[in-house]
Amino acid sequence: MSATSPTTGLSIIDVDAHITEPHDLWTSRAPASLKDRVPRVVGTGLERTWIVDKDIQISTANPVSVIGKDGQKSRGTEFFGWQIEDVHPASYDMKARVEVLDQFGLFAQILYPNVAGFGTQNFMKVEDDDLRLACARIYNEAMAEIQADSNNRLLPMAMVPWWNIEQSVEEVQRAKGMGLKGIVMCSDPDSIGLPDLGEDAWKPFWDACNDTGLPVNFHIGASETSFNMFGRAAWPSNGMRRRLALGSAALFVENSRVCSNMIYSGIFDRCPNLKVVSVESGIGWIPFVLESLDYEWIETGAQSEVALEKRPSEYFRDHFWGCFWFEKIAPTKLIDAIGEDNVLFETDFPHPTCLYPHVQEYIAEVSVDWSETRKRKIFQDNASKLYGIALPG
Repeated sequence: MSATSPTTGLSIIDVDAHITEPHDLWTSRAPASLKDRVPRVVGTGLERTWIVDKDIQISTANPVSVIGKDGQKSRGTEFFGWQIEDVHPASYDMKARVEVLDQFGLFAQILYPNVAGFGTQNFMKVEDDDLRLACARIYNEAMAEIQADSNNRLLPMAMVPWWNIEQSVEEVQRAKGMGLKGIVMCSDPDSIGLPDLGEDAWKPFWDACNDTGLPVNFHIGASETSFNMFGRAAWPSNGMRRRLALGSAALFVENSRVCSNMIYSGIFDRCPNLKVVSVESGIGWIPFVLESLDYEWIETGAQSEVALEKRPSEYFRDHFWGCFWFEKIAPTKLIDAIGEDNVLFETDFPHPTCLYPHVQEYIAEVSVDWSETRKRKIFQDNASKLYGIALPG
């Protein structure tokens, strides 16, 4: 096992990567009564699709991996036509994923889903509440297996059935009991008529996250509202490649809205131990947004609605973490403004824009002027402390 990076000598933790779900992930674990209802792939060739229940399509069968089976990276849109047989085994085979970690000098990796959506929003296409819950629970059980089988080097985040607040509380507690290290959360439950995350109805959920210590991860595109890669981001006159590029860039900054609402809601005064991670959203926007939140809080008289105990920007240092990967300016010039204790490193493997195959080269470039203390925090210690990841040795 390669426990240390050849570039830094540290046990680097990659806090955002994805699993291409094997086609039998749910069916191989479901009870007999649900095997023909849980998520499964039907059809052949390019017509394959993920369905739930009888015929509810929740996702295409595209593996969302830009790493071909020969190890070459697609830099265009050809990967849209790929099937699971066309991509690198490390996309879906977690034993092969550990080998990739060793290849690129990474110690551990946080994993997020594909099929259910980055905020489990795709399960809302299913009307049966019990079936939706079963889908989330089976996924979490499979992720606990992956974590154990990898000797805690692959660390998937647990889904929560956010469409039901009581069930969400129970699943947070169950995830903690299974040893999972955090949860992935929908950013906009109000999009389906539920209270928004700042309303009192969610207090039991935030209390559960606060009390268990599990970080709440808001991945970009974590709701129907925020996932707009081919929606309003690009003008219709743009070609597919430009639309993909513009949609991706717009998606990265969507989480500034989510984090800002969290701060203004007053949640953190009620839950002083609550930890929130803005995933796959970069860090360059953070200083400007925090400065804006402080200015507008006073400028608009917003403090008359909620009497926050601190300035809005001060909550970031105690409760938020941001993740970077391809950025150059922010890691080299803005760490002091953001706070080196609040920054994490990711690769986004095997999605579009992932660092593969130049992981160590990028690490060396952006950290060349960092102190050893800063390198240790950002590449290793911050994530280890936040997610409770035991380091080797």
